[in-house]
Amino acid sequence: MTRRRRRSVGGAAAAAVMASTLAACGGDSGGGNTLTWYINPDSGGQAEIAARCSAESGGAYTIEVAQLPRESSAQREQLVRRLAANDTSIDLMSLDPPYIPEFAQAGFLAPVPEDVAQRVSEGVVQSSLDSATWNDELVAIPFWANTQLLWYRESVAEAAGLDMSQPVTWDQLVTAAEQQGKVLSAQGRRAESLTVWLNALIESAGGSIIAENATDPDQIELGLTTPEADRAAEVMNTVASSTAVGPAFSTSSEDTSATEFESPDAGFMVNWPFVWSRALSAVEAGTLDASVPEDYGWALYPRVDADQPSAPPFGGIDIAVSAVSRNVELAYAAIECITNDDNQAYYMTTNGNPASSAAVYERPDVQEVFPMAATILESLEAAANRPQTAYYSEVSGGLQRTYHPPSSVTPETGEAAEALISAVLAGDQLL
Repeated sequence: MTRRRRRSVGGAAAAAVMASTLAACGGDSGGGNTLTWYINPDSGGQAEIAARCSAESGGAYTIEVAQLPRESSAQREQLVRRLAANDTSIDLMSLDPPYIPEFAQAGFLAPVPEDVAQRVSEGVVQSSLDSATWNDELVAIPFWANTQLLWYRESVAEAAGLDMSQPVTWDQLVTAAEQQGKVLSAQGRRAESLTVWLNALIESAGGSIIAENATDPDQIELGLTTPEADRAAEVMNTVASSTAVGPAFSTSSEDTSATEFESPDAGFMVNWPFVWSRALSAVEAGTLDASVPEDYGWALYPRVDADQPSAPPFGGIDIAVSAVSRNVELAYAAIECITNDDNQAYYMTTNGNPASSAAVYERPDVQEVFPMAATILESLEAAANRPQTAYYSEVSGGLQRTYHPPSSVTPETGEAAEALISAVLAGDQLL
């Protein structure tokens, strides 16, 4: 097999060669109007919404849910294998946004009808629409959106003399944490969370991990050796090498950060909004003193440079329809129900996952559960997606290998990352 041939089956399309061994996955999804929705694990919210929409359809369709693995990479792998095998039991899929270009490029997604695209786009934050778009077309439907905030202990920020009503930089946070003997928490382990952090730093510096995108891997131009990427590397090293971070920073995850922020040493943290409900649940369970979350404050993601607005991380879930579904029209009708404002508000207040619809943040019940709702919305409006490419797994994997541990990162790291990722995309090296 030539290198050119290896490129042609890269990404999700490569899974097609496994179709013959996976044909047994295919099958009838049940009754003629039964839709199977493959969901990521949650607290039962998607199953409840499925039941609601089934009832509201008046018998037009019934939605059954099938749970995917917990890790997004494992979710991707299972869906790619099934879709490559033309598994007609899949109708709807909850997809992690970074993998959407891969699925769309491989032809796994049913086209979104123009009228549906117009309706489901109304009032949706731009970062969420961007996450569901490939080659200038909406290929999935925004469901819930997520973003990281800067969390801080109000007592620590006040003692450090920081005005948190104004933007702050990473350098300011490091200095404040070191002066107060407190911890600055972020995610430094070799995992997707490291790509999330690096992407936010580069975007906040005014750059992008992919400078010029393309469907042909040979034509992708990386932006890891630019002044903006160099500045991001400098900030990452400054944070990771400082005495402000914990001793196990290179293995720190979102959960590790949340635990640190609940401790007496807590000062500042970047993390998703789940940390708020987590702290309140701990108070209710009697494992955390109520004074701890009472000291929580929140603000927009830190800036890399004082004169450049930050580009916070973006996450969440979009819903797509399988190209081999036997009920494409019904599936899109179901998605419009699943993603309406009432269901997004329900999902946000019960499962803690922020809405993609801006109007949901104005609801009193949402604001009661999330007193930082306005800040979440502001962050989503400024958020930047991770690199949108059909070869995301290769790009993210290369970044995780070269930018870890964060304390070793220098501007030269970008050169090593570009060399590795380019070799992987060319089929000359494996991760």
